[in-house]
Amino acid sequence: MLKSFAKAAKPTKEDIEERLEREQAKLAANQMRIREAKVPVMVIFEGWGAAGKGGVLSKVIKDMDPRFFSVATLDDKPTEEERMHPFLWRYMVEIPQEGQFKFFDTCWMEEVTHDLASGLLDKHAYNLRIDSINMIERQLVDNGYLVMKFFFHLSKAEQRERLDALSADENTRWRVDEDDYRENDEYDECLQVYDRYLRDTNRSSAPWYIIDSKSRKWATLQVLEFLNMGIEVAIHNRGVAAPLRQNVFPLTKMPPLSSIPLDKTMEDDEYRAELKVLRARLQELHNVVYRKRIPVIIAYEGWDAAGKGGNIKRITSALDPRGYRVIPIASPEPHEKARHYLWRFWQHVPKAGHIVIFDRTWYGRVMVERIEGFCSVNDWMRAYNEINEFENELVEAGTVLLKFWVQIDSDTQLARFTDRQNTPEKQWKITDEDWRNREKWDLYETAVNEMLQRTSTTFAPWHVLESVDKRYARIKAMRIVVDAIEKACERA
Repeated sequence: MLKSFAKAAKPTKEDIEERLEREQAKLAANQMRIREAKVPVMVIFEGWGAAGKGGVLSKVIKDMDPRFFSVATLDDKPTEEERMHPFLWRYMVEIPQEGQFKFFDTCWMEEVTHDLASGLLDKHAYNLRIDSINMIERQLVDNGYLVMKFFFHLSKAEQRERLDALSADENTRWRVDEDDYRENDEYDECLQVYDRYLRDTNRSSAPWYIIDSKSRKWATLQVLEFLNMGIEVAIHNRGVAAPLRQNVFPLTKMPPLSSIPLDKTMEDDEYRAELKVLRARLQELHNVVYRKRIPVIIAYEGWDAAGKGGNIKRITSALDPRGYRVIPIASPEPHEKARHYLWRFWQHVPKAGHIVIFDRTWYGRVMVERIEGFCSVNDWMRAYNEINEFENELVEAGTVLLKFWVQIDSDTQLARFTDRQNTPEKQWKITDEDWRNREKWDLYETAVNEMLQRTSTTFAPWHVLESVDKRYARIKAMRIVVDAIEKACERA
């Protein structure tokens, strides 16, 4: 793209001034339209060192309302804390909420191209990063985001001239470092890397716009015109259903819930003896997980009153409290609903060596949100593939991901609901909503069966815990956790 980039004819100075004023006023008006339409906007600035990204950004936001935009500045070298999370984590926690603009002064491009040019990424690792970026940009667009990507282009001579000018002024010297001069010295090599990245991530849903940066005002005008055009299209297309994509991940066969026998039991003596052994082993493994920097996610879904809480309690009783968190998931808060539905789960992705247990998960998208009409049919049908992509991202980053469905029958649920309602110390566990959901048992069972069949991948399969006998379910879960972590520690 950069090699074949043909500069547009630069307008006259008077024409630029007139169009700048018009486009800045249009952007200010479009900002309010974006707010009313509840479209979240990501504007990504990438480019050569000294290409003027910061100066252009200042001009672009000049007439915008500062209450409804923010700027994120991300370094190409992640901190040690950031490197302990999956690649996309530090970017996903920054995405804007609906009706807001977020300007990124460099985003995922700079980290990837820096690591590729430095030899830190081989071909396979680079391709995985590209797949991750294309996936998440597409997901964002499919979920209503406008993603605008600008690359600020300069010739080698122009860049050198600007670097020298910045270095000569004591007030701007801080803006230039060794990497900027190294980039200029190795301009042709960097051009190859940047061009490759731009071609690999230029998609119709989130295309690249190459900006001629020789003149700051001309560069600002180009950005403004492209940005305003993008906003016009996004508002016009608001509400248009995104395409449904075929699942590309291998699946494991899951039986329908109605065919799973629930007569499995365990005697109390056997339960206590095995629980003691499994606790001791899990306690040992937690230390190994921390030493070998293995992240672990244990995700629980299941019927109300199926025994998720007691199951989680037995697992955490074997863990060092400094190395795990339990995340109870309830209805999303307004600031969570205003972002990509997976955003609130990205917040809690564990860093290397730590364990996170989710009491209910991202699967609410294809269960409660589906059944209660909290999202469109297109949203929940698209979510199966998006969730598989999300989980694949976690597993590719080295995460041990375990998913449990805690299964009981309708009669058992009724008995437990009745016991909770009639026992004062348990009444906090039962709500009117639980009774309402029970009336929709058949609808939920249909949704759960489809969920299990479409998201039980070979890298993140579902495990059904038969929980009419809670003791049996607890031991089964502990065995699966211990076995999975043992295998991960052997591989690490």
